Amino acid sequence: MAPTDELPEAPAHVLDARLRLNRGGFALDVDLRVRPGEILALLGPNGAGKSSALRALAGLLPLTGGHVRVDGRDQTAAPVERRPVGMVFQDYLLFPHMSALDNVAFGPRCQGLSRSEARERAAGLLAHMGLSEHLRSRPGGLSGGQAQRVALARALAVRPRLLLLDEPMAALDASTRIDVRARLRHLLEEFDGATVLVTHDPLDAMVLADRVAVVENGGMVQQGPPSEVARRPRTAYVARLVGLNLFRGTAEGTTVTLEADGPGGPARVEAHEAHHGPALAAFPPRAVALYPRRPHGSPRNVWRLRVEGIERFGDQVRVHLAGRPSLAADISPAALAELGLTRGDEVWAGVKAAEVECYPG
Repeated sequence: MAPTDELPEAPAHVLDARLRLNRGGFALDVDLRVRPGEILALLGPNGAGKSSALRALAGLLPLTGGHVRVDGRDQTAAPVERRPVGMVFQDYLLFPHMSALDNVAFGPRCQGLSRSEARERAAGLLAHMGLSEHLRSRPGGLSGGQAQRVALARALAVRPRLLLLDEPMAALDASTRIDVRARLRHLLEEFDGATVLVTHDPLDAMVLADRVAVVENGGMVQQGPPSEVARRPRTAYVARLVGLNLFRGTAEGTTVTLEADGPGGPARVEAHEAHHGPALAAFPPRAVALYPRRPHGSPRNVWRLRVEGIERFGDQVRVHLAGRPSLAADISPAALAELGLTRGDEVWAGVKAAEVECYPG
């Protein structure tokens, strides 16, 4: 029997990128891999390198090292227009003189489709996104959410294998974001390529992404499922982002001795599970109870701290406390009134060991 030719095995990742970039005094050094149908969110503070990574993937910034492979094909040296990439910019960059239909048809026309074929593809995408009534509308006549969907349709019209979204919610007001975020997630679920989303909003990442990668100072500091990143942050930035108090130290049994953060030596945190060696201890501000006098009873963690600041948000009050350790506590306005706290006051803070998450550092 004559041997049969075996089809090459499809790559496990649509995107396989090693991004090395040096610009001025900034260096980017991250590895990104995204599976078919997966949405990866890049989170990080301003200047961390998120947008630089996205622009490097699109070919808008040349790499100084590494590679960009899409479906196993090397795109590192490919010009922007030849890459199988669709991109939605922060301000959408729709052509103001063109209708929604022609904006979406522009990419397929550049790929060689006839005017009628390009418009047919564009009309189908816009209909799928609930914009059939706005085919003739120009960007100036669209709402923020409608403009975002037109931009997404334009990016998908070129049938990319890699979809890049740069802060897609940034131009929307707060009342619009909830609906648009849900609609965007639904639309992205039908895309079988790889999606990379850049955002500074943890809620966008938690709702839209299958996996989160956190970039700080040009490097990857943490990645994983959104729930895991939120539950076990590994840097102070991530902890602030997801609203947790985070401390680094050394665990011996259920006691974590924190790195010294002031005169008098290090503080200690009691957790409910035993660990040994370098560790991180985290707990939410809502787990912190405040007392005018040293409490007796259940809290295994009790510290005397100083009120550094008080801010209201929603129906809660966040009290920032300085000392060993420094932390944040969320209490009710009624509790604040009862305690009568002002900046500079001393107060006792207590946290139950059961509320403290401890994990290897």
